[in-house]
Amino acid sequence: MTGTELTPDAPDRDSAVPAHRGDPLAEQRRMARSATVVDRSHRGVITVTGEDRLSWLHLLLTQHVSELPADTGTETLILDLNGRVLHHMVVAHAGETVYLDTEPGDVPELLDYLTKMVFWSKVEPRDATAELAVLSVVGPDTAAVLGAAGVPVPDRPHGALALPGGGVVRRMPWPGVDAADLLVPRAEQDTWWARLTAAGAHEAGTMAFEALRVESGRPRLGLDTDERTIPHEVGWIGEAVHLTKGCYRGQETVARVANLGRPPRRLVLLHLDAGDEHLPEPGAPVTLGGRPVGRVGTVVQHHELGPVALALVKRSVAVDAELVAGEDERAAPARIDPDSVPPEDGTPPPGRAAQGGLRR
Repeated sequence: MTGTELTPDAPDRDSAVPAHRGDPLAEQRRMARSATVVDRSHRGVITVTGEDRLSWLHLLLTQHVSELPADTGTETLILDLNGRVLHHMVVAHAGETVYLDTEPGDVPELLDYLTKMVFWSKVEPRDATAELAVLSVVGPDTAAVLGAAGVPVPDRPHGALALPGGGVVRRMPWPGVDAADLLVPRAEQDTWWARLTAAGAHEAGTMAFEALRVESGRPRLGLDTDERTIPHEVGWIGEAVHLTKGCYRGQETVARVANLGRPPRRLVLLHLDAGDEHLPEPGAPVTLGGRPVGRVGTVVQHHELGPVALALVKRSVAVDAELVAGEDERAAPARIDPDSVPPEDGTPPPGRAAQGGLRR
C-alpha cells in the first residue's frame, strides 16, 4: 500500500505487528495516564545522506527543511502536480543523516521518486527499512521512561537526537500528550523493547495507538485521505506544509487555496451510535438525508469516547447535522464532535480580501 486510498477490500496495513497485548482498552488507559511502548516496526524508513541533503530535500518537500538543525524533526508531504497528497513522512535530522519514516509499503514508490530527482545533487537516498525499526513510547511519562532507559531525551516536540549504537530518538506531540519515536537497529529491536519495558513502559498494540491518534485528530495517509485530498482538508498546513516556501510540486494549489478560498472538505471526529460488530469501514460513505457528503476514515473503539471515527466531510455540512456513517449492516447514526471543527472567524482569505480591495 502506497499513497493510494485504503479500501475495505485492502489488507490491514498493521497486520505485521501486534494489534494489542491482551486488553486494548486497558492499554489505551495506560497510554493516556502513564507510558506504553508500541511496536511500529512495519513502518518504512528512508535515510538521506550527503552534503546537499537539506537543500535537495527542500526542493521536493512541502516543509521548510533547508536549514533544519541537526537535532530537529518535522512532518512533511510530497504532492502531485495538482496539490493532492501522495506521501506523508515524519522526519528526523540527526548527525549527518535525515531519516524519513513513512507508511508500511510506501517506501518503494517514494524512494523511486526521490532517486529520480537526485540529478547532480550530492545526496544518497536509500531504503533503510531492513536496518531500522520504529518503536513508539506514548504517554505523559514518556520522558521519565526514556531517561530510565538511558535514552537521550529531546527537550521539545520534534526534537531529535542520535541513539548510542545507531538510530535516532524523536520527541512527538502526538498521539498522546507526549510521545517519542525510536528508530533502533532492527537486529536489536527485542533488546530495545526489553530495555523500555524495564524502564517502566507498559506493552501496548497498534489499536491503542490508533485510538489516541483518532482522538487527537491526526490523519493517516490512505486511511483518512483519498486520491483527492489536499493538505488544507486534513490539518497538515503548518504541521507538514510551510506556506511561505516555494519550489515544490503542487505548491500552486496550496497557495491558491490558502489565499483565495477554503478547502472543499474538512477532517472531523464522528461519534458513532454503533456496537462493536457493526462499525463502518474506512472508505465507506458518510451521508446526510441519503446523499453522500463525505467518507469514513479510521474507526476505533475509544476507552472513554466509545466508537468514534475520523471522517472527511464537505465543509458545507452543519456541525449539528444528523449523519449516517457506513452502509448496509454497518451503517451507523453519526454526529460531528464540535470540538474537532476548527473555528472560522469569517475573515476572508488574504488573497480574496486583496481582490475585494482592488474592486473598491
